[in-house]
Amino acid sequence: MSGLLAGKRLLVTGVITEASIAFSVAKLAQENGAQVVLTGYGRLSLVERIAKRLPEPAPVIEVDVTNDEHLAGLADRVREHVDGLDGVVHSIGFAPQSCLGGGFLDAPWADVATALQVSTFSYKSLAMAALPLMSSGGAVVGLTFDATKAWPVYDWMGVAKAGLESASRYLALHLGKQGIRSNLVAAGPLRTIAAKSIPGFDQFEEAWTERAPLGWNLTDSEPAARACLALLSDWFPATTGEIVHVDGGYHALGA
Repeated sequence: MSGLLAGKRLLVTGVITEASIAFSVAKLAQENGAQVVLTGYGRLSLVERIAKRLPEPAPVIEVDVTNDEHLAGLADRVREHVDGLDGVVHSIGFAPQSCLGGGFLDAPWADVATALQVSTFSYKSLAMAALPLMSSGGAVVGLTFDATKAWPVYDWMGVAKAGLESASRYLALHLGKQGIRSNLVAAGPLRTIAAKSIPGFDQFEEAWTERAPLGWNLTDSEPAARACLALLSDWFPATTGEIVHVDGGYHALGA
């Protein structure tokens, strides 16, 4: 078998529709020689239906990253399909509506806590649940949205992403001795289900398409997926704690 990820075994979270970055990751990973196992939560039948649109149908296991029992049983459920893992893709994020769209000053702690648990703490939780399967090392790759700035309407999700970026660095610190790398891809705005749930997200779309030096396609998730594949591959053996921007160069510009 040939390809950038030939022989790799990957766990990919966050596949909801074909527009998902995670779907592009799973598709390209299979095309490049990897075995892929998907996770879903809640709308499991939807994920199973989308999984059939991959080059090869991929198994789907249910994982709620806030459920300790699901996390404790993850390794056993993955072993039903592959004998170990070489990579994990974290494409999970959620914030209650009170935390988005300008509600930063009024969002209650209970809602903020939910956003942080699902979008930030789950990065560590998922990695630790998969750790027993990664005895030969490997890579954890997550998705962020540049958290060095305060964005209109992004509010507490921006805080959660800042936490995610820090968590990735700490995961790199603590798992490095086991040969596990932790890196993030900071994608520009894409018209995914997650983006559509943020009131006023079209503000990002207009700015990016007008100002990104390389231009920006709001409906093309493949560039971000390609970066994920590169970080999952053996071509970045000494890179960890890094954030790779795939945003047309927008992050490099001043206001």
